[in-house]
Amino acid sequence: MSNEHIPVGQSDEAGMPRYAGIATFALLPHIESVPHADIAVLGIPFDGGTSFRPGARFGPSHIREASRQLHPYHQTHDVHPFAVHQVVDAGDLGVSPYSIASAVSTIERAANEFGEQGTRLVALGGDHTIALPLLRAVAKQHGPVAVIHFDAHLDTWDTLHRAPIWHGSPFRRAAEEGILDQSRCLHVGLRGGVYDRVELEDDKVLGFQVIRADDYQEHGVKVIIDRIRARVAGGPVYLSIDIDVLDPAHAPATGTPEVAGLTTRELFATIRGLTGIGIIGADIVEVAPAYDHAQLTGLAAAHTVWEVLSVMAFDAKHGIED
Repeated sequence: MSNEHIPVGQSDEAGMPRYAGIATFALLPHIESVPHADIAVLGIPFDGGTSFRPGARFGPSHIREASRQLHPYHQTHDVHPFAVHQVVDAGDLGVSPYSIASAVSTIERAANEFGEQGTRLVALGGDHTIALPLLRAVAKQHGPVAVIHFDAHLDTWDTLHRAPIWHGSPFRRAAEEGILDQSRCLHVGLRGGVYDRVELEDDKVLGFQVIRADDYQEHGVKVIIDRIRARVAGGPVYLSIDIDVLDPAHAPATGTPEVAGLTTRELFATIRGLTGIGIIGADIVEVAPAYDHAQLTGLAAAHTVWEVLSVMAFDAKHGIED
């Protein structure tokens, strides 16, 4: 697509005001209206793996509603993301609300189909359980991948309440299955949510390095970006972003909030610093709108998606796409 083309619906002159009409993500075309999509924003309304406050099944629609005000030009990267790539809204995936195993199977199958069509996914959760089938699909296409996991929590725990797959275990299961490049994975924003030191020791065995939320204050964003880039260099990278990486002041509507987190400015600056690393897919999860106020969390999540799409577009524009 031409870099000068602005898709229908992205201009205030298009006729329909941004606050009206059907809310696709950022007013993008639906997938059925284009012959091919380079990137699809896919809703996965599943929260059957959550361990505390439920409601992330309503996250995709909440994020879409908050995305209405997104504009088509990224000032920092000097790029029109929706002109560089054909980006679409693929709607929501129908998954079982009663069976984790069934939901995971459905997500993996759908993600594989997108990959076979040459379409990369940016998924809207849903709880963090969805990361496992999405990682299985990208690893099937690319081999073991690096994961940059933005989260307040490890999510490398083992079985809980007899459930081996839940929103606290996706990266343990992924490591065990050999679909992660364990020399290139890390957590960003970790704080709280640990019962015992042994959990941190187990996490190291699985190959994750840790950047804590406190490191942002001690070292600054630039140092952290350099650490991330050095860690993930050398192959494809998947971003998995739990909205609870943000402080509840910035994102109150999530299932397991932890205080003393990142600001939206810190998160966005970090993502903007990831150009050229080879992002092959992403998820933004754990938005539970029943706990939101003034769309704070929905807006943060929608703009997080926008930042990820903009990095992917910057790479393509400059010929450094994976």
